Amino acid sequence: MAWLILFAAGLLETAWAICLKYTDGLTRLVPSTITLVLVLVSLYMLSLSLRHIPVGTAYAVWSGIGAAGTVVIGILIYAEPLSWPRMICVGLILIGIIGLKMVDSA
Repeated sequence: MAWLILFAAGLLETAWAICLKYTDGLTRLVPSTITLVLVLVSLYMLSLSLRHIPVGTAYAVWSGIGAAGTVVIGILIYAEPLSWPRMICVGLILIGIIGLKMVDSA
């Protein structure tokens, strides 16, 4: 269950990173409020996962999901550049996440 919570927290990190684009430096009320709520829920879920997953592993997985997810969303929605080097780097992040899950006994 801790891993599912951590995965959801990572997805929420992707969501708040994307929402941050619309806040105009946290000056727009609605997008800023949505972003801050997503940040808080994501951090809360990360903290719940820390009850059963080592902090280094959980943080690396959480930030890795957020980073990889944000890159993919940027490519799909914002027409950011798609290149083999970028995709290889995202793949390495995902391999690291899978590797951390495999070596953790939680």
